[in-house]
Amino acid sequence: MSTTDGKGAVEWAGTRLTLDLWHPNCWAIEATGRTDGGVLAHAIYNSPRAESEAPNTVNGLFTAFGDTNEEVEALLDAIRESDRAGNLLELQERFGRARDAPGNVVREFFLEYDPGDMVCPTLLEHGFVHSAPVRIEGGREEWQVCFVGERTEIRESLDAVQEAAGAEVTVESMSSSGHAGRTPREQRLDTLTTTQRKVYEHAREAGYYEWPREASTRELADDMDVSKTTLLEHLRKAESKLLDP
Repeated sequence: MSTTDGKGAVEWAGTRLTLDLWHPNCWAIEATGRTDGGVLAHAIYNSPRAESEAPNTVNGLFTAFGDTNEEVEALLDAIRESDRAGNLLELQERFGRARDAPGNVVREFFLEYDPGDMVCPTLLEHGFVHSAPVRIEGGREEWQVCFVGERTEIRESLDAVQEAAGAEVTVESMSSSGHAGRTPREQRLDTLTTTQRKVYEHAREAGYYEWPREASTRELADDMDVSKTTLLEHLRKAESKLLDP
């Protein structure tokens, strides 16, 4: 259920959660599990077929992202090779950055696939309404959802999702009702690649941004088993994205 706060902004009368989710028969989970990079799922629409043709499918709008062109190309190739993915149509115009997509390289595409492989209807059936693009990396999906029932019912509803979809679901975070969508800080963090976020979060936790500094870039690089040059590259790109007005 939703209401307005008197200023036109929408507020959810429920609980917001971040879910870490895996489910079977998903082309995006399979492709990101085999390659680097990730996928953002934006929108889905029906693709009706004539009765004489194959069963109905759906089309989705997605963004592939990664640190390099090679990573994104390998990811798209893995999607094309999947038995669960249909026709992939890549958009000529690059506008992933306008969607706050992570990564240094982004490529948007349409993909046709079987709606029976979707977990979204199962989540909706049990009261979980997604409020942001789904992020898929490393063979897992991150869902930002609002639960419209009572907070005490969340565990039972998640168990029902797992049973119905054969899924694995972990609650990464939970908060009381508030404005739908991500906070500005969360939105900025979402523009980082997985590596950039790991480097930035480690630097912050190690006291790199304290005064005086409690860790040097050499120490951070040693902690993460990378060269100092590589660490600085990831850290500077993360800082640039986080500070970009």
